Amino acid sequence: MMRLGYINYLNCYPFYHLHFTSEPFRNTEVFPHYPSELNSGIISGNLDMSPVSAAALSDCYNDVYVLPDFCLSSVGYVGSVILRSNFPIENLSGKKVGLTSASRTSIALLKIILGEFYKINPDYVPCEPNPDMKDLDAALVIGNEAIEKAKSPVHFTYDLGELWLQKTGYPVVFAIFVLQKKYFEKDPSTVKGIIEGFMESLACLEHSRTELIEAASKRYPRIEFDIDYYYDLLQFQFSKRLKEGLDYFYELGIRHGLIDPDIKIDYLKMD
Repeated sequence: MMRLGYINYLNCYPFYHLHFTSEPFRNTEVFPHYPSELNSGIISGNLDMSPVSAAALSDCYNDVYVLPDFCLSSVGYVGSVILRSNFPIENLSGKKVGLTSASRTSIALLKIILGEFYKINPDYVPCEPNPDMKDLDAALVIGNEAIEKAKSPVHFTYDLGELWLQKTGYPVVFAIFVLQKKYFEKDPSTVKGIIEGFMESLACLEHSRTELIEAASKRYPRIEFDIDYYYDLLQFQFSKRLKEGLDYFYELGIRHGLIDPDIKIDYLKMD
């Protein structure tokens, strides 16, 4: 039985739409979690295949293949990876900045942006996914929590996808899909079936978009963001330009001590 992870956020839903509504993956059990939990599942070997934070590849690159066709990315503004702040971003040095543990890529992205481009070093502290800002000067908020109603108002909101594009000229790859090499050796046919299922499900964004959006809205009823617009902001196909953006993210991550300097990407090759 394939143990397949699922990022339990609106952004990942299009890959699993048919699985949840009409055509379940064969020989597969799906585990919905935050990205951080899926990262741990892949690193520990408790999951066979999953989307994970792009930064998490740093801890498992020898053991997994990266699926070459799929990712969760944005070219500029994304809406669901934001820094909520009571101060202008350039004034955050020494201020208390909350970091949700939900996604490793977003944490690395924020630290690189603040360190590389603003030359500031805040006091980073852990926080819940949607903090009330009571004891914080700023907070990283991602996923569904970023596109739900905030618990308390702030003076400034910064979209990290937009900031990254402005500062680097590159898109952001927030998540990649990885597969345990040992599982692929054991059961390539199930892997092939899931990849085909992802492709068919993503195709629904083109030929049955209304139905997909309605199903996503029912699964995540607290979302206030325009889902149709949100899916236009995201990139799901892993293009050459997105792969170049990922390489640059790793380059800066290595420079800032956030990524293993020996990291390599072993893309899955199928006959």
